Amino acid sequence: MALLEVRDLTKTYPATRRGARATHVLDGVTFDVNRGEFFTIVGPSGAGKTTLLRCISGLLRPTEGSVTLDGRLVDGPPRELAPVFQDYSRSLYPWLTVAKNVALPLTSAGIAKAEVDDRVQHALASVGLKGEDAKYPWQLSGGMQQRVAIARALAYRAEVLILDEPFASVDAQTRADLEDLLLKVKHESGATFLFVTHDVDEAVYLSDRVAVVSKSPSRIEKLVDVHLPAERNQLTTKALPEFGELRAEIFATIRHLVVAKPTAQGPEYVI
Repeated sequence: MALLEVRDLTKTYPATRRGARATHVLDGVTFDVNRGEFFTIVGPSGAGKTTLLRCISGLLRPTEGSVTLDGRLVDGPPRELAPVFQDYSRSLYPWLTVAKNVALPLTSAGIAKAEVDDRVQHALASVGLKGEDAKYPWQLSGGMQQRVAIARALAYRAEVLILDEPFASVDAQTRADLEDLLLKVKHESGATFLFVTHDVDEAVYLSDRVAVVSKSPSRIEKLVDVHLPAERNQLTTKALPEFGELRAEIFATIRHLVVAKPTAQGPEYVI
């Protein structure tokens, strides 16, 4: 049974001024995410991927459709879900230490201090930040700050981690390291990941399945199963012929390199 079910999700923003048109962003988006799956969403810029995540996470009410998490309707931010945002500098409090940033949602939930401390230390060790708990975010590199944000989600022990282009602001090597970190976390925790990225290589490397969304108003254009070895490596996995084939398939779908449009005279192909 799917852990997360998205059904006919539609979002239209009303016109903000007289004479303007309403903005139709999502158009009947439907998909499932299975428990323990790494599910990635890719698509063109401006396709409404962030709006989709906000609706799924209960931060934004859809115009039509529904989201259920473990059989329960999502009508507000569920406790079983933890977000990790693209802009780590805005998601961490600079006046709190690393440990206090990670502990923040736990203390807000009323968890006992001893358990909070244990969860924080375990989460920091899981993301390679053991011994960094007394530092402040501004004393860390960008990649380390994003690790703190991931550690916070892990310490909260959410069933689903939602990540909205979390590596867009880091350099290529740090990005690769963080990708491998997510695979390690998935293997060790069994958590479910819903991930958004513009990077097709990243989508293929991390995922069990990839959903390609169309231009706005968005719908699911294609679902791609990623049948790659469970143990992945930045060099050997990306050198596999299957990796290249999946990358080409997804990239072609996003770019609409060949899109058949039926006309009265037959299909018209747009290159």
